[in-house]
Amino acid sequence: MRGPVVIGLCSGTHDSAAALIVDGRLVGLVEEERLNGIKHTKAYPQESVAWLLEQAGASPCDVTNVAYNFSPRRYLRAAMPLPRLRPAAGRRALPRARSFAVVHRRASQRMRQFGRHFPRAKLHGVEHHRAHGLYAFAASGLSSAAVLVVDSLGETTTTSICSARRTHSGIDLRGRWSLPDPASLGYAYGAVTEHLGWRRGDEEGTVMALAALGDPARFRDLFAEALPLTRDAFALNPDLFPLRVISSRYPRLSPRFIAATCPPRQPKEPPAHVHADLAAALQERTEQVMVHLARRARHRTGEEALCLGGGVALNCVSAGKIVEEAGYDEVFVPCAPGDSGTAAGAALSVYQGHVPASVAGLEDECYLGPSFHGLELVPRPRPGMSAHRPTDPARSLATQLAEGKIVGVFRGALEAGPRALGNRSILASPLLPEVVERLNARVKFRESFRPFAPVVLADKAADYFTLGQAAPYMSFASGVTALAHTTIPAIVHTNGLARVQILTPERNPFLHAVLHEFHQLTGVPVLINTSLNIKGKPICGTPAHALDCLAESGIDALFLEDWWVTRT
Repeated sequence: MRGPVVIGLCSGTHDSAAALIVDGRLVGLVEEERLNGIKHTKAYPQESVAWLLEQAGASPCDVTNVAYNFSPRRYLRAAMPLPRLRPAAGRRALPRARSFAVVHRRASQRMRQFGRHFPRAKLHGVEHHRAHGLYAFAASGLSSAAVLVVDSLGETTTTSICSARRTHSGIDLRGRWSLPDPASLGYAYGAVTEHLGWRRGDEEGTVMALAALGDPARFRDLFAEALPLTRDAFALNPDLFPLRVISSRYPRLSPRFIAATCPPRQPKEPPAHVHADLAAALQERTEQVMVHLARRARHRTGEEALCLGGGVALNCVSAGKIVEEAGYDEVFVPCAPGDSGTAAGAALSVYQGHVPASVAGLEDECYLGPSFHGLELVPRPRPGMSAHRPTDPARSLATQLAEGKIVGVFRGALEAGPRALGNRSILASPLLPEVVERLNARVKFRESFRPFAPVVLADKAADYFTLGQAAPYMSFASGVTALAHTTIPAIVHTNGLARVQILTPERNPFLHAVLHEFHQLTGVPVLINTSLNIKGKPICGTPAHALDCLAESGIDALFLEDWWVTRT
């Protein structure tokens, strides 16, 4: 190994992950939940680190630098009471300051603990939004772009804008503008998600899906007051969303907000019209704020392309609105725009500080984790299961899908990010009216109103979807054509949109071959593609997890590397 060996870590908060850069190349980016089976785990990413080091032929003693995806000292900026607060917010000023001081201490302790794992490494805290922005741009392959990062909180920043360029020294981020807490779109969306009975930091996508069933007009004025637009960005009204205190003892919604909307929904309570209307108004305002921010980014930077990062970038309807309305030639969202991707961004930041040159392996890459090529199975891998190798895997799988089977696919390298992109997927035909009901009720065990994403051959995408740009990572909700409405209504959500993955043959040759064969059999180049997991569990990261999914869910079969596995 020549030069620095840099490990990037996201650990101790949520979505623990690790990334490794050696000899000018990203070795991989792995989320720990995929290996330890605990969704959104905050544990130290021990298994991810072990796999990365094994791939590089390195040991912990070879690591020269550890890049943490937060800079602990920056929390101290919020450990002082804020001036000129409204009376309602002022009551929280001191608890807020104390909570940020506690987080600073814990983050500093965490960094010291990392040093015990890598005894010869120098420790670096990387500013959170810098890690987000570097990764989002590096993954894009663009030569220059505006970068917009929107999340709940990174140290004390919630929103940032900068311009990014590739140079002979690597990636240059400049002209950074940032919005500090308490103005936080991610904080607001998470608070309402929790109020509506779903898990904050996990099930915001469920609220986005529910929004399509509601009428935003009912609470439109409330959200205009709660999240007013400003010349540069937006604000958060503390009379409705109280000042953030990093403690579960302090609610995120005010009594006034609750009185104006509805009581908290219990998780097992069926969603009512009021819940759908509240979700619709929240989603509408989120889209308006995101488009406004994207336009401001274009005005500030003068760039014709935009890269989005941060947890709010996972709101695919907002991202689709930005494509339609913000005036960019291209909008890019990386496969892991949330915190797991900052492990790679932090590693990149530190590596470039030592070696002023480009780092390979980030651009247009999503299959960045463990693979199990050459896996051998016995004819009966588990009690009640049988396995065999088909002679023509793509044709065989396409035929089964055309006949109405719902099939899990576990093949090749693990995807980074929250979307299954063909290597850890459940595939199904969009042509059968009952398939969505079966998928929600018997396979995913989730709410019946949640839609399923389509994957389409790139050269046929315009026949079915109106997006008009690349969408390799299911990042955008697209409008659909009349042909899609007529032939594949199962993939069209109530709002007339679909979160599409547009697939080229180079990106995933096997999935492309399956789609091609399905097209030959049915005349339709589209499949339903959802993640290989069931509700409450992460995407399957190991063969054992995949076999568990077959045993515990209603999928009809599992394509495990070269093996066709069914229940007997």
